[in-house]
Amino acid sequence: MPEQLTQLESSVYQYLLDFTAENTYQPSIRDIGRQFKIKSTKTVSDLLQSLAKKGLIERDPARSRGVRLLGFGGGTKTKPVPFYSRVRNDRSALAVENRESYITVDRQFAPSENVFFLRMQGDSMVGRAICDGDFILINPDISAHDGDVIAARIGADQTVMTLRQHDNSTILEPANRNESPRVILPTDDFMVLGVVCGVFRPQITMASVHGMPLA
Repeated sequence: MPEQLTQLESSVYQYLLDFTAENTYQPSIRDIGRQFKIKSTKTVSDLLQSLAKKGLIERDPARSRGVRLLGFGGGTKTKPVPFYSRVRNDRSALAVENRESYITVDRQFAPSENVFFLRMQGDSMVGRAICDGDFILINPDISAHDGDVIAARIGADQTVMTLRQHDNSTILEPANRNESPRVILPTDDFMVLGVVCGVFRPQITMASVHGMPLA
């Protein structure tokens, strides 16, 4: 999973976004210190270094305002959300080297600071209007329950299906009559990445909707 932010790191990161959106330039280390009542500039610098290590900003330590928000789109109340092209076959699942880009969204669509995008692969969820190629917004900060649409990793493969839990069994249920449910065995290398909280479709053709060629 993406490395989690502490509460203070999350607050500082949101402040960086809001300040930059409103002023078109980044706050200085002293600005951040005043905002959060931190007297030590080294403490502020360490906070920024941690955000850089977690892949949210880039720093130029030689400059007071040497912070670049990765993926920042410049709009007020927006949030750059990391997009991962694939998942990694281990417990961390999402690696910085697999982060393809950022997608900037209105913050009202981001229920958590740790949300991220994956891209839907296949037609397993067409019955829930989640189509091949859609960008899927994933919230890793809430627990998945029976009936939730989740993103999961099975080995090195990612999948999006409805979670069904019966007694001690875990089943991934597609929304496509042409596909069968997947029973998760104790021996499977299985990991829930998060709950789907949004679906974004950058473009759609009438042919894909109506099943006929465009006139």
